[in-house]
Amino acid sequence: MRVLAIDTALAACSAAVLDTERGAIIAGESLPMMRGHAEALMPLVARVMERSGKAFTELDRVVVTTGPGSFTGLRVGISAARGIALAANKPAVGLSTLWAYAAPHLNADTKAPVVCAIDARHEHVYLQVFSPDGQALSAARLATLREAAQAATSPAWIVGSAAQAVAAAIPKTGAAPVAVDARPAPDVAWVARVGATLPEDQAPPRPQYLQAPDAQPQHAAQLPRR
Repeated sequence: MRVLAIDTALAACSAAVLDTERGAIIAGESLPMMRGHAEALMPLVARVMERSGKAFTELDRVVVTTGPGSFTGLRVGISAARGIALAANKPAVGLSTLWAYAAPHLNADTKAPVVCAIDARHEHVYLQVFSPDGQALSAARLATLREAAQAATSPAWIVGSAAQAVAAAIPKTGAAPVAVDARPAPDVAWVARVGATLPEDQAPPRPQYLQAPDAQPQHAAQLPRR
């Protein structure tokens, strides 16, 4: 199976092509960025596909992170993935950003749970906890930093863009984390690997926001109609 993976959910614009028969990522690129995903993504995908030596029609599926994450970033990535899949007549599937963060740490020798926390600003995080074998122990939700720290009071991997903040908020009576992985965006190679295992009935991908956008219409500033 050949999989094109796309991630624009957080602080990176990334794409990679996985060939499961070769068991390897055959091309990939990730650009750190907070803004500008819309302008950067399609040229980046074109470069990755060219380096892979594969045409879009040779793909078997497209996988994209669906959030939680940046509202604009999610729309950019999901729209691109669905458009590429439609043009190539291939399925597009979505992968939770939280699951993408957790994937490298699942089934680790420590057998510790994985606490995933993405910065949602204002002392809040997007939170989800996974067992070592990849089972979700909680639903993805918006939580306070304190609630996230309470979820990590037993030895656990703490991962995600808010991992350092969660680790720092653990009470002194709590256990030290197994490890803290605070990378600003998931590894797109793992997005591809997990995406290759997802059932196609998860198509088409849709954004998982978990909260309303900060920007709200300014009704009071609207001009009266004549």
